[in-house]
Amino acid sequence: MTKARAADFRHLVATYARRHVPPPSEQGRTRHEPPRATGAHARLLPLLQVIPLGLILMFATSFAWDFPHVELMLLGRPFLLEGLLRIVAVSGLIGFLTNWVAITMLFNPRQPRPIFGQGLIPAQRERVIYRLATAVSEELINEEIIKQKIEENAIIPKYRELAMSVARGVLEDPQFRTDLKRLTADYVESVLTSDEVRKRIVDFVVQKIEAYVGEGVGGMALKAYRYLNEEDFKRRVDKVVHGLPAQLDVVLDDMDALLDTIPEKIEARAEDIEDFATRAVLGFVENLDVYDMVMTNMMAYDEGRLEALIKNSSNEQLNYIKYLGGVLGALGGLVIWQPLPALVAFGGIGLILFGLDEALDRMRRSG
Repeated sequence: MTKARAADFRHLVATYARRHVPPPSEQGRTRHEPPRATGAHARLLPLLQVIPLGLILMFATSFAWDFPHVELMLLGRPFLLEGLLRIVAVSGLIGFLTNWVAITMLFNPRQPRPIFGQGLIPAQRERVIYRLATAVSEELINEEIIKQKIEENAIIPKYRELAMSVARGVLEDPQFRTDLKRLTADYVESVLTSDEVRKRIVDFVVQKIEAYVGEGVGGMALKAYRYLNEEDFKRRVDKVVHGLPAQLDVVLDDMDALLDTIPEKIEARAEDIEDFATRAVLGFVENLDVYDMVMTNMMAYDEGRLEALIKNSSNEQLNYIKYLGGVLGALGGLVIWQPLPALVAFGGIGLILFGLDEALDRMRRSG
């Protein structure tokens, strides 16, 4: 019965505490994903996606027509264009496919294969997880960083004030006091109406009376009375115990005054409570093994989940690498076609772009 009523009391306190806890502040809690890049590079990605298809079409076209016997006069020098489509298409496809295979081999095959082996990340899964867990526990979240944040944000004093505010709100809530009195009355009445409990109380009271009167005249009179009428003596004591529930109203009325004193008593020990809470939190932090937490959680990641974790943060960049491989491969085809003029042209274009980028960057910083 006591355990059940204790559970009811905990539930009662928790219910009213939730009512008086202020709503959590959203500041610093909401996590906003950084916006996707919307500059020129982001707008280029849909255009780059058509490069593999364009290279395939160029390669297919080269079998039917590839500038047969066509010459281009540039700076007074003839350049034979025959075979240019195939050279550029093949070089571009090689660049694209090389990067595609390299990126694909990072994650696939997920399971070891007799010929193709296993992807780099699945094969090195434990090592990748170890490196991530080590980086997180040593650089991002560790004991000193957590302690520093606790001190900088004055977390313990804030929660002490919050706890005091909630405790005062609960104890001053008229409905809480009514429910607490009802719960107390039900418990006391249930206990005192139990024959077994009443018998134990009667025996306890009799023992205390005998101890109080001692061995003198009062003790002898009590023993004589009990010897002559033991049952009447116990019946009278039992009657008094049985009438206790009727006196509960008086006791419960005094409970309000008792509840009024609790917040002041808690506030008087506020520094001791804060000191205890600080030591408890710091002790918890010192025993917190961040590396083991991260390692244990990430070891539960299978190959697919680990792949998704990496791709979610870098998939666009990996696509850039694939498609730019096709572009650079196609440009490399022009170098194969006309090595010296292509290198000169690309070098000049590169210098112009570098100079323009540097000038624009300086203008942006100075502005």
